[in-house]
Amino acid sequence: MIAPFDSAVPCDITEKSHGRGARRIAVFKQLGPGLVTGAADDDPSGIATYAQAGAHFGYNMLWTMLLTYPLMSAIQLVSARIGRVTGCGLASNMVAIWPKPLVLGLVFLLFAANTINIGANLAAMGASAELATGMPAPPATVFFAGFSLTLQMLLPYERYARYLKWLTLVLLSYVAVLFVVRVDWAAAAKGLVLPSFPLTGDSFTVIVAILGTTISPYLFFWQSSQEVEEIDRKDSTEPLKWAPAQAPEALSRIRLDTFGGMAVSNIVAIAIMISTAATLHAAGKTEIGTAADVAEALRPLAGEFAFVIFSLGIIGTGLLSIPVLAGSAAYAFGESQGWKCGLDNKPWEAVGFYSVITAATLIGLGIEFASIDPIKALFWSAVINGFVAVPTMGAMMVVVSRRDRMKQFTASPAMLFLGWGATALMTSAAVAMLVL
Repeated sequence: MIAPFDSAVPCDITEKSHGRGARRIAVFKQLGPGLVTGAADDDPSGIATYAQAGAHFGYNMLWTMLLTYPLMSAIQLVSARIGRVTGCGLASNMVAIWPKPLVLGLVFLLFAANTINIGANLAAMGASAELATGMPAPPATVFFAGFSLTLQMLLPYERYARYLKWLTLVLLSYVAVLFVVRVDWAAAAKGLVLPSFPLTGDSFTVIVAILGTTISPYLFFWQSSQEVEEIDRKDSTEPLKWAPAQAPEALSRIRLDTFGGMAVSNIVAIAIMISTAATLHAAGKTEIGTAADVAEALRPLAGEFAFVIFSLGIIGTGLLSIPVLAGSAAYAFGESQGWKCGLDNKPWEAVGFYSVITAATLIGLGIEFASIDPIKALFWSAVINGFVAVPTMGAMMVVVSRRDRMKQFTASPAMLFLGWGATALMTSAAVAMLVL
């Protein structure tokens, strides 16, 4: 009797273990547009912003992440819901309710901001490659631009989206840095809930920068259009306004995907702030220029391991964010013009769409080789994003409230409250940019 009992134990444990593993895989498979969107938010430009906050103010800007998480989750949920319910991207829905010239003006501003960000991200990636491998920055920058553009042009959407999803794991490198630096966890906890910082122009500028890099217009356009791609890719899937029976599963998946993706984004931002507060701020190094500067400054303070994973993380997040930046501009342009759009199409099947992707990437690459101060360029990019975000978010909230667009899937009161709250917050940030 003993043998059968003993032999059954490991079998039972194995089955339970496989069950848990299968559930984890099933959950990961449900993550897609929201996860990639959240991860792309931590691009090299965002890394530089979060690092500057940690270096300059120590742990005292951590509270901003508690503020942004529910607001950015709500506005991204609105974006995804619009795409999944209507079967049209954000720009298409905006054209339906606003004058086309106004929408085109916003799209041009989005393209300008995204192009500047692409240039800054490519520059950070090239500089990081030079620091980590010794390869000169200019050819590395050209390689990364060409590599990213080639993948977008040649890979089928399903495979490309899968690669982007797995690439989000590179963000774990920033969490890993926390295990090799000495953190004052009591001070970090206080910074989350009871921060102490001077009410000066510098502090408000950093707060505005954090809001601008965390709640960014290109993320709205990308996630909405990716939901449309998901519909187009599967014959059995239709817009929810025409197939309401699909709503429970689809909306549940969107909630899991978006809340998970935004949590990843904020956890990584917190990790970057904590690691730079514990090293750079503690050592009195309070001014940071680019993400590559952060990696270089970490080497003598946190050791070679922290330097390497921070540098490689910059390259990984750059490869993740550049397609999102270029792609969101292409979706916005194409949808507003009624072009054929989508990464499932071949370049010769959607010429306008892929032309915008190519132009955004190559102009961004050109910025790297032009005599333009990257920090000033990023500042103006943040200003542009701040002004694009306000009318875009307002239009999103109007669309998600209208039954003629959303049928029975208009936003809930809680989503409306948080979505309009995020819009009000970004309005305040845009005003602050002008005043500060």
